[in-house]
Amino acid sequence: MIDAGREAGSAVRRLARASWQPEPRRPALILVHGLLGGDASTYNVALGLHAWRRGWHVVRLNLRGSGDSASLCPLLYNAGLDSDLLATVRAVAPRSSGWATCGFSLGGNLALLMAVRRAGELPPGLVASVAVSPPLDLSACTGALERWSNRAYQRHFMDALRSSYRSRQRLRPDLYAEGLERGPRTIREWDDAITAPYGGYASADEYYARSSAGPRLERLSTPALVLAAADDPMIPAEAVARWPLPPGGHVSRELLPTGGHVGFTGATTAPAGFWAAERVMHYLEARV
Repeated sequence: MIDAGREAGSAVRRLARASWQPEPRRPALILVHGLLGGDASTYNVALGLHAWRRGWHVVRLNLRGSGDSASLCPLLYNAGLDSDLLATVRAVAPRSSGWATCGFSLGGNLALLMAVRRAGELPPGLVASVAVSPPLDLSACTGALERWSNRAYQRHFMDALRSSYRSRQRLRPDLYAEGLERGPRTIREWDDAITAPYGGYASADEYYARSSAGPRLERLSTPALVLAAADDPMIPAEAVARWPLPPGGHVSRELLPTGGHVGFTGATTAPAGFWAAERVMHYLEARV
């Protein structure tokens, strides 16, 4: 377990669970969960175990307030808050022969966003950034959740978000207003009422515009893989496919016919039949 550090002048702390190889000079893979996930999310564990068996250090990050990090820092994270990942990268890079990030869903957007926006601040040794089922256009993905066919997903997210907010409010009543979670009925309303103001944005629209990685892909100067599925109910294929990629071929986009949202199960040597884990490691190991 590592504490990925504090932000200067703040009480922000991050908790990551690290599995170190006996030989220190090995590459490290930093995993970033999706909305309402954590280091114990199934996809994190499956890819982490697969990577560790292949000789990589593995670090599973909890974004602020997620998983067991809530006791360290109950603050809210969002799709544009790449400082948590950057702090973790800086803690891990000196202990490895090279490092890579792989984010799932919201975490995938963060991994790509950091690679673009923080390019001049990253430590040496970046192998590549991988994003699995990333919401590259946050507004379009929020709109997809509002479809009648996705009402069960929307209900699940809203119930979990309300519960998470109430937990934070009990821990920090000085920061979070009581009962604020009762008003929003959709993710967009939630982002307008809670995510945006607590994240420093004027509105949900501004939050989406400033935090979506898709429009920034063309400026990505380091290797990256975007892995998504055309049948993802929450991320429209068009919202993945329409963004121009940089010249040079160092950014790959694979939009598969099936796989759902962070699904990608199939014949594989990876745990839990998680085919995406094998694809991610094949991509990374070709660049180490």
